Amino acid sequence: MEFSDVFDFSDYDRLIPLVSNSLWAGVLLALVGGLVGVFVMNRELSFAVHGISELSFAGAAIFLLFGFDVVFGSVVGSMIAALIISLLGDRSKDRNSIVAVLMPFGLGIGILALALYPGRAANKFGLLTGQIVAVDDPKLASLGVISAVVLTLLVIMWRPLLFATLDVEVAAARGVNTKALGIVFVLVLGLAVAAAVQVVGALLVLALLVTPAAAALRLSKSQLWVPVLSVSFALVAMLGGILLALGGGLPISPYVTTISFLIYLIARLIAFVKTKAVKEKVAA
Repeated sequence: MEFSDVFDFSDYDRLIPLVSNSLWAGVLLALVGGLVGVFVMNRELSFAVHGISELSFAGAAIFLLFGFDVVFGSVVGSMIAALIISLLGDRSKDRNSIVAVLMPFGLGIGILALALYPGRAANKFGLLTGQIVAVDDPKLASLGVISAVVLTLLVIMWRPLLFATLDVEVAAARGVNTKALGIVFVLVLGLAVAAAVQVVGALLVLALLVTPAAAALRLSKSQLWVPVLSVSFALVAMLGGILLALGGGLPISPYVTTISFLIYLIARLIAFVKTKAVKEKVAA
């Protein structure tokens, strides 16, 4: 197999305008995912992201089956999952068990809805793995609204949420309603997942909402640079994945996840080298 059999960039000038909406969607999702992911990692909600994405997928699949708006269905599913997790999962142990119950339930309901759906197979497959050319003007507008809501809420709650994330007991003693703040953040996370599912698919949403932030935290502990690095890594993964998928003619998800994973590996390598250099300097 030759390189040209996998990638063909000969018609790139004509193909890129066809995915301009996807590129804009990628920018929005990278911004949202990179910022939300910082708190996902610091609040140990990585597993919850996967649970929410499964119910988001179920909601989208059910709405697709009955001919309703898929984006709205995804939001409904995400909000239901976020409410269940935030209200019933106060402790990490309880939250993990709830997520573990939600995941197979959401996936099963979603697969059932897709099995009953009589339409094109591409619509079914896209909910799981993403679709590069599926971001039309209405969907981009929906993603824009969801992203604006998420970013606005993050700006409003950033400082108290950061305070509560770093030291929940001190934050509570200073008058921060940590419980309410935690519930609101999980709802914000639900909206971010619903947005991401539309492009990268339900199965691989972690590559956008977890991996970039995890890589950033390997390189820095700065409250300024971690969000900047996380968003930058998410942008590289999203836009790079879209452009590679355009040349490869394959779903976007494998490219996004591979780029994101490579960034994480490089970040771990850099962190390892830095740590080793510090230890050698101290030993000397």
